Amino acid sequence: MSRTLYTTEILRLATSIPHLGTLDNPDGAAEKRSMTCGSRVAVNVRLDDAGHVRDFAQTVSACALGQASACLLGRGVLGKTVDQIETTRTALKHWLEGEGDAPDDWEGLTIFEAARGYPARHPAILLPFDAAITAIREAQS
Repeated sequence: MSRTLYTTEILRLATSIPHLGTLDNPDGAAEKRSMTCGSRVAVNVRLDDAGHVRDFAQTVSACALGQASACLLGRGVLGKTVDQIETTRTALKHWLEGEGDAPDDWEGLTIFEAARGYPARHPAILLPFDAAITAIREAQS
């Protein structure tokens, strides 16, 4: 594995994940696990009346890439709708696969440029977004 995959910036993000923990009485909760690497992300959300994320908490047990992704998710998730998060997740997936441009609606995701050449690492990067989407969908049901 190339050293450039785990850059200083990736490692810095991995150690500064915001919104760690859980919420009391969340509107929605979800836990996602990666079958390829064993990473796990659990998310709790509370939504406002318009369906925007009002409160967010996460528990992360993942590799540095998954932790960095959880950091970036946590920095930008408040005030977002599930549609906005899904749009970003889809764009991120396509970009990682070499199809399309980097997502420009979520700050910092281009940090994963080196990971584009490592398809086995993509699920870890997408995992926090998947957990958030599932938790919000649960809150809406």
